[in-house]
Amino acid sequence: MNNGFIVCGVSSLLCLLFAFIFFIFKGKATILISGFNTMPKEKRELYDKDKMSKDQRNIFLIWAAILGIGSILSYCISKHMAIVTFIIFLIVFFKDVHLDEEKAFGKYKK
Repeated sequence: MNNGFIVCGVSSLLCLLFAFIFFIFKGKATILISGFNTMPKEKRELYDKDKMSKDQRNIFLIWAAILGIGSILSYCISKHMAIVTFIIFLIVFFKDVHLDEEKAFGKYKK
């Protein structure tokens, strides 16, 4: 059994699920964003939740596409393609992760 295919496929489906949640619930889903949910409610009101939700949905779709392509390549070409895909995913993931609150949410201020 090709473990890379399974891991990439399941991860891709999870990312699609989260993208679907952000698509359906729009601004209400922003409470699922790490760091945003720990802010006081008064401070959360200063941000454009719909834009934040849309961007988060798009990020999940990009991650799902990367992992989905990796799953297909792992199945068709070589199981080692899952490792390459995971490295690419980690690069894209850490590019989008910010530890500073202002850097992470600054572009969403009203």
